[in-house]
Amino acid sequence: MEKNRKSSWLRKLLIGLAVMIVIAAGAFFWYINDYYQATAAAIKALRSDGSVTITETAKAITFEPNGAEPEAGVIFYPGGKVEAEAYAPLLRQLAEEELLVVVAKMPFHLAVFDADAAETIMVQENDIEDWYLAGHSLGGVMASSFAADQSEEVAGLILLASYPSGDLTDAPFPVLSIYGSEDAVLNRASYQEAQAKLPDDYTEVELVGGNHGQFGDYGPQAGDGAATLSADQQQQQTVEAITAFIANNRQP
Repeated sequence: MEKNRKSSWLRKLLIGLAVMIVIAAGAFFWYINDYYQATAAAIKALRSDGSVTITETAKAITFEPNGAEPEAGVIFYPGGKVEAEAYAPLLRQLAEEELLVVVAKMPFHLAVFDADAAETIMVQENDIEDWYLAGHSLGGVMASSFAADQSEEVAGLILLASYPSGDLTDAPFPVLSIYGSEDAVLNRASYQEAQAKLPDDYTEVELVGGNHGQFGDYGPQAGDGAATLSADQQQQQTVEAITAFIANNRQP
């Protein structure tokens, strides 16, 4: 009788664990499939033309300027639960400034699952002299993590509505931080606290009227503030800040 009770208890425990695993798996599957998708304008920006050639693989999208052999490149990590294609309008403009730009396609649209994606890109595009790591929101956090671990491979770090996960005060590369004044998604307390982790000479740019989601083109983001800049204006100002940052850093 005692043996039967133990067997029954064990069976119920295993069934309970199995049910919990199924529920957890279902919740995770629902979570990763509820993500922000590129707008029609972003998809249109993925077409090659006389200025930029765009190639796409299962792991990344590359924006290559035509008629130029870029010496500097930008590797971009998308924001959490945002597909890589949504950043095409912004990244295309950067490529038009004679930069090789590569956006990593993250597993489940979450950079935490492939924080070292830049390493593969650097190996494949080995003609680039200076690599700048960039990321939006969660993507910026993970880009900062890679930059900290591989500081000798990185010429600079660019954070869009983001902040570093670790201490970069002694980083050998410059840092640019850009955010919108109307961003209601970015945790301002965490952002301010994280500034102490950046080098003393880091550059900060506030886009007056910009918000969180308009660094990409994926529609309104839940909880975000109302921008007074258009997405085109916010992205143009972002491109200007990034290109100025890279140009200043590459001066002999």
